[in-house]
Amino acid sequence: MQARGLALTRSHMTRSDPKTLISLSRENGTDEPVAPLDLGVRVRELRKARAWTLEQAATKAGLARSTLSKIENGQMSPTYDALKKLATGLNISIPQLFTPPHAEQANGRLAVTKSGEGAAQATVTYEHELLADTLSKKKMLPYRTRVRARKMSEFDGWVRHDGEEYLYVLTGVIRLYTEFYEPIEMRRGDSAYYDATMGHNVVSVSPEDANILWVTSLV
Repeated sequence: MQARGLALTRSHMTRSDPKTLISLSRENGTDEPVAPLDLGVRVRELRKARAWTLEQAATKAGLARSTLSKIENGQMSPTYDALKKLATGLNISIPQLFTPPHAEQANGRLAVTKSGEGAAQATVTYEHELLADTLSKKKMLPYRTRVRARKMSEFDGWVRHDGEEYLYVLTGVIRLYTEFYEPIEMRRGDSAYYDATMGHNVVSVSPEDANILWVTSLV
């Protein structure tokens, strides 16, 4: 998802307040929040449970040791790509990074996000609002995004990640750039479904910043 950042955050979600904690729903499926989960503490616990040194864990995840140290100490919010590498290195799914140990999958789960109440994640190119962020072990990541970027040069290369992605234009006009296709101009009501391993970026071309809904599969 370079998010885009997720809580996740992915490169679309590059940076947020290092102290941001993610609230999870109770294991019984109610919407009453439990104690917030500190991502840095969770990553450290997962690493130590495997008896790995910081150096070993960083190597397995393909991250710099200093980067992993900053994540564990809450000094930086990881990008989606970094989260993906962490999950792969730890041999778990991305949602499990935000799930307390021994949490069980609940049936009949429900999460309602009122307008403007999603978890905020801002980057230079995007402003994200994570939706249904109280649910753990999700199979897809929905988020509303305000597209601040106006040109491709604002991105540090293509965004690529595993899985598939759905994009729906809520307001304004965007231009969807992809690695293997010509740029596509999209307006309110237009949508696109694509393989997210293909490089992709989005910019606003309307006078006002466009708003889009993104749904990313978590594989």
